[in-house]
Amino acid sequence: MITATFDPNQAVTLTDAAQKYFSAKLTSQPQKLIRLSTKESGCTGFAYVLDIVDKAEDSDEVLTFENDLAFAVEQGSLKLLKGTEIDLVREGVNHVVKFNNPNVVAECGCGESFSVN
Repeated sequence: MITATFDPNQAVTLTDAAQKYFSAKLTSQPQKLIRLSTKESGCTGFAYVLDIVDKAEDSDEVLTFENDLAFAVEQGSLKLLKGTEIDLVREGVNHVVKFNNPNVVAECGCGESFSVN
């Protein structure tokens, strides 16, 4: 497992809103962390996967944000996610986790899957 502290050039960054959201999700589970990965899915190619896990996999890149928020990124997904900013935005009455991924070249109509070069 690789551990790093926040660096704006890292594979994935979180906006303040996203950091607060994920920190709140882990309030009752302080020993756990958020794990981001991708999977083949949908009509376009890949989907984002967010899980709450007990520990990172040995090959994950572990990022530490404010308030000791730990965020693991699956090693195999790093090249798809390089430079991605994760945000929490309001859409109508709902809050939605948004992935601002500069590597995406196409998304499906429903927004569930994406492809990269």
